[in-house]
Amino acid sequence: MKTWQGISEFAAVAELHSFTAAAHQLGLSVAQVSRNIAALEQRLQMQLLYRSTRSVSLTEEGKLYLPHCQHLVASLRDADQAIQQRTQQPQGLIRITAPVYYGERFIAPLLNDFLQVYADCRLDLQLTNEQVDLIEGSYDVAIRLGQLGNPRLRARKLGSRRHFVVGSPAYFSQFGCPQNIDDLDEHRCFTGTVKQWRFQVDGKLETVRPESYLHCNNGLALRDAAIKGLGLAMLPDYYVTESLENGQLEEVLADFRQPDDGIWALYPENRQVIPKVRVLLDYLSEKLILEK
Repeated sequence: MKTWQGISEFAAVAELHSFTAAAHQLGLSVAQVSRNIAALEQRLQMQLLYRSTRSVSLTEEGKLYLPHCQHLVASLRDADQAIQQRTQQPQGLIRITAPVYYGERFIAPLLNDFLQVYADCRLDLQLTNEQVDLIEGSYDVAIRLGQLGNPRLRARKLGSRRHFVVGSPAYFSQFGCPQNIDDLDEHRCFTGTVKQWRFQVDGKLETVRPESYLHCNNGLALRDAAIKGLGLAMLPDYYVTESLENGQLEEVLADFRQPDDGIWALYPENRQVIPKVRVLLDYLSEKLILEK
């Protein structure tokens, strides 16, 4: 039984309201389109189209059947496209946005390496800490850190990051170390773009909004202030790992450290990711994991 016979032809005729236009779109003769739809109606034992010399319209059964056929045709087209893309060489312009510091330190060097491998690609990288609109800005990919919230975008996790509450040995010598999150009320705390600090207490997330001794929307500035003994900062690993290793900073409240959050690639909602973007995401994911 030729289960698929007539499906594409019926969907095309229903959408274009013309056997001639459907035949042209499908690369078939009008007679062949008509025969295949007739065979479909015969198999279903019901009429799907009203035909006249001037017009084509759907029967009630045709209206019910059409969305299912359109879904099948679209799925088949996506399957064909997906398998074809596996052999396509990525090429053309890719527009990317990323946070400033993370972009400078990690993303930009990897993109430069990517261009050495895929010479037919071109890149437009915009570094900004603003949450730019991918659709309006015509971006292919946005690198985002932490919590996500845009339902219009698809997300792929590229890695993770860990937050530390840190201070200098000189600060702890003068002011002591906080033993629990309630002790933060007695300490000088810095705040950045996010003014709330998250902790995990007895398996549950708790949020603290410390009084800001120093506020700055730049992580490097907050790290410098912490190294100089001015107070405590909560910063991601890529700001403080080296300073923790060389003793400039020390971690406190490690038992209450919040769960690691994500490093994400966001891209517009499409049925299939175009080859150049898919290859780029694969590349970034592999390299960022290796750097951990």
